Amino acid sequence: MTITISWQAYWELFQETIERSQHPNPDDAMDVVYKYPQALGQGYLRQIELREGLVLSILNLQLSDRLIIQAPQREHGFEWNFNFTGQSQNKLAAISDGQYIFYGSGLAPKETINCSIQPALGVGFEIEPELSNQLLRSFVGDPDRELPPELKSLIRQPDQEYCCRSGTATQAMQTVARQILQCPYQGIAKRMYLEGKVLELMGILVAQEVEIQNGNSKPLPLKPDVVDRVYHAREILLQKLDNPPSLIELARQVGLNDYLLKQGFRACFGTTAFSYLHHYRLEQAHQLLKTKNMKVSEVAKAVGFVNQSYFAAAFRKKFGLPPKEYQIQQKKSV
Repeated sequence: MTITISWQAYWELFQETIERSQHPNPDDAMDVVYKYPQALGQGYLRQIELREGLVLSILNLQLSDRLIIQAPQREHGFEWNFNFTGQSQNKLAAISDGQYIFYGSGLAPKETINCSIQPALGVGFEIEPELSNQLLRSFVGDPDRELPPELKSLIRQPDQEYCCRSGTATQAMQTVARQILQCPYQGIAKRMYLEGKVLELMGILVAQEVEIQNGNSKPLPLKPDVVDRVYHAREILLQKLDNPPSLIELARQVGLNDYLLKQGFRACFGTTAFSYLHHYRLEQAHQLLKTKNMKVSEVAKAVGFVNQSYFAAAFRKKFGLPPKEYQIQQKKSV
């Protein structure tokens, strides 16, 4: 079943959850957790207004059905969203696990946004159009605050369609996103820390934009059919976490040779097929340890790790804690 809903009706459903919202920090009325509307699924949307016009969001949900949101044409500011897990697609781009999407300011087109029923965990920020312009120009080392040519596409007029870019998140992006989720502070310190992380992400995005505009970072061109086959290969891997096929067998299943599959996977996801699988397994384990009452050995087996010692070492390397210690920490925080 598919649920189709208008943009306005979607956000009105959130307004109905305000009375049931929670404040993670009672002293910060601008940090609010909204329960996800039961008509659509389970989970929450946490929004932290760091300053007027700058909102940080954390989304953790499981949709009950595939969701289609019909969005109208609208004025738009800077926005960046990263998916630890989850898939969505709009008129200009599609993102899935480990990927991000970034918009400059300008006009968002009338579009249909498709969201899959895969569990979704993501981090993002949005800056209102006027503040987007002011904020970016405030960092220009020029008395006239004139943006360099390679960055002018990020600031467009309200009647010009915004620029949109998506891709596999760099390690630096993923690290900052994880730090946002694990923010250790409260009160003023929390807000300063999180705003610093938003600025850090903007710095990464601006640096990428300069590289792209100067021709130093060009994605590998792939035929649409090859891209479809690479995405199919990824789905096969994720469906067989406990017993994935070899690269040659995977290539055969999707109708590519192993060289083109390796080349395509790196172009689409920025890493090798089995490095992608390794990190996906760890992300799934992280979620299971957080949300399910399972033994560490059961979690390791569920996500495809045969050797529990190797799993523990890999988990600690990625998340900074051994899996058992992380699980105990999560139970104490409930």
